[in-house]
Parts: sequence; C-alpha cells; structure tokens
Amino acid sequence: MEQNPTPNPPAQPAPSSTRRGRWSADRQRLFLTALLSTGNVSQAAQVAGMSRSSAHRLRRRLAGTPFDRTWDRALALHAQGLADPFAPGPAGPRRARG
Repeated sequence: MEQNPTPNPPAQPAPSSTRRGRWSADRQRLFLTALLSTGNVSQAAQVAGMSRSSAHRLRRRLAGTPFDRTWDRALALHAQGLADPFAPGPAGPRRARG
C-alpha cells in the first residue's frame, strides 16, 4: 500500500535566536544599557526581560568577550558617576538634581 505525503508538513520550531527567553544581541544591549544606568544586575536583567541568574550564566559563558568587558565597564562608570555626579560620563556632564 502506498502512502501519500502529508500536504502540510508540521511547522518547524522558531530559530533559537528568536525564541522567548534567549539572550539576543538586542537583549544584551538593553541589559548593558540598563546596567550602566542603574548599576544593579537584577534591575538591568528585569529591563531586558530576563532573570539575574540568567544574566550571570550568560556572563560566565561569555567570559573574556566584549559583553563581559562591557559589563565591568558599565559598573565602573556607574560607580564613578555616584562618586562624582558632576564628572562627565558616557552621555556627557550630568545635571545636579535639586
């Protein structure tokens, strides 16, 4: 007996880069921008729609890469801004809030 092929094959899963819960390049940029702004890994991860533990796993996996180095730089720049709010930062001089 002959079997006819199915006219509509099953849908293929989405590529991993577009699946929910993955660290796309856009999410990484969003995370690093929020990390620079807040200095807080948990808040930055939340802004990117990810968890703190997921961010740390990504950093370990990408140790030594630009992502890892930018993470360090973002925290250092944030701390520098806290130490001297009038020092020029990545976006130029900060205005005093009052």
